[in-house]
Amino acid sequence: MSAVRPPSRPAGRQRDAARTRAEILDVATEEFARLGYTGARIDEIAARIHTTKRMIYYYFGSKEQLFTEVLERSYAVIREQEQRFAGPLLAGQLDPAAAIRHLAELTFDHHEAHPNFIRLVTIENIHEAEHLAASQTLGELNSPAIEIIGRILAEGRAQGVFTATVDAVDLHAMISSFCFFRVANRHTFGALFGRDLTAKDRRDHYRTMLGDMVLAYLTSGNAPADG
Repeated sequence: MSAVRPPSRPAGRQRDAARTRAEILDVATEEFARLGYTGARIDEIAARIHTTKRMIYYYFGSKEQLFTEVLERSYAVIREQEQRFAGPLLAGQLDPAAAIRHLAELTFDHHEAHPNFIRLVTIENIHEAEHLAASQTLGELNSPAIEIIGRILAEGRAQGVFTATVDAVDLHAMISSFCFFRVANRHTFGALFGRDLTAKDRRDHYRTMLGDMVLAYLTSGNAPADG
């Protein structure tokens, strides 16, 4: 697509570019999460924020790039939380067992609070991660998460707290799987078993269960070295 020239704007409607981009991303996140990449329409996104399709293409170039930036921003939220968590960890304020439980709970809380993130990731998997794979930003965002887990595991083994030899990516998958399933499959699981995994009166139970499960795995001594 050739470059799109800035569209003319009515007098008194000049807006900060960062604010405009953020507004577009907010609405695009909702539309992509609701209708998927294929079903979402740029015209509808433009209409919701009272702008034009041309304006969206000016800022993002294409529907594909808009969806990619929606993904990038969604992943950035949890990665920023993990980075803030890394401060006390690196300062030695958390022992390995407490650190890994806290990290699991952080993921639990994030996934529960951001159901659109769950939907977007599901949609991207339907598209075989083509947008994620093409994004250099997403690759850079995800590396710190694995590095943080790796630091916790190494310290835990050094202290003799974690007796299992566990790969950081495997552990990340274990934590993410539980947190993701709980939100993504709540309706089908509820229909099959009559239990709402996100019910408020069972929230603390599942949050604690996740931490217990992870620590049991790390201290069992039976985990295979190669996952």
